[in-house]
Amino acid sequence: MDDQATRLRRLVEGKNANTGRVQESGGTAGAPASGARVIAVTSGKGGVGKTNLTVNLAIALGRKGQRVIVLDADLGTANVDVLLGTSSRQSLMSLTQENVQLEDVLIRGPYGVSYISGGSGMEHAGELSLLQRQAIFNKLAGCDEWADIILVDTGAGVGRNVLDFIMASDEVLLVTTPEPTSMTDGYVVLKACRQLGIAQPVRLVVNRVFDIIESDETAKRLMGTAEKFLDMELQTLGFILDDGNMMRAVRRQMPILAAYPDSLASKCIEALSESLLTGQKQQVKMGWQGFLRKFFHNVH
Repeated sequence: MDDQATRLRRLVEGKNANTGRVQESGGTAGAPASGARVIAVTSGKGGVGKTNLTVNLAIALGRKGQRVIVLDADLGTANVDVLLGTSSRQSLMSLTQENVQLEDVLIRGPYGVSYISGGSGMEHAGELSLLQRQAIFNKLAGCDEWADIILVDTGAGVGRNVLDFIMASDEVLLVTTPEPTSMTDGYVVLKACRQLGIAQPVRLVVNRVFDIIESDETAKRLMGTAEKFLDMELQTLGFILDDGNMMRAVRRQMPILAAYPDSLASKCIEALSESLLTGQKQQVKMGWQGFLRKFFHNVH
């Protein structure tokens, strides 16, 4: 009998084992042999920028020709709706209704972002009957034809739903900040995943850093701790510079890539999307803003 993680993988990813469809998008580092590439974006605590990264990463990947769907699996908080300035009447749980189809819950949002809201019933996903699960699975299977990459915005922490979505995905992005509490909570997530026998790659994204040195120091601390105490090898995807424009964009209910496309944080996210597709190290051109940032920081 399939365990819960396997069932959730089928629920989230929507792969149909009978089709054997081969992915045609090409160029995606770590992509599975068939079907969409499913990436869980998670964090140890709230407020570290996880959903912001997910939405903006979807925009950046879309600009690079990738078909992306965001699954808002953050326990019905509808943060994706908030960041996009939209609202959704249907959610993932609506697929249990006979007259609701995938196209009814798949929202074609602004800035080219397509997403499915978890809705207020997401926390009750584990209570679904076999028939309800099958209905959701059958309808979600269409995502495989509509997307090259599915980004799953999980909740924060180590709740059952969070860990199920993490374990069901092909890859995991763990978002943290240099704050000790964020790193500690991130380690707790890694420990829980290790205890569940995680096999898929986990990569770090260090948010709100002053410069690449702070990013490297933060990543090395967390990677070293995971290797020493969990015998777990982590990788780094990259970093996002601390940028006041991010909060300004949130207040405007716009993704920063749309509100402030030339900002330092936007450049970092664009570079992260490139690294995600190519597997190469993140390269960020800081430009004049970066020069001023470094210069005035070093002036005594």
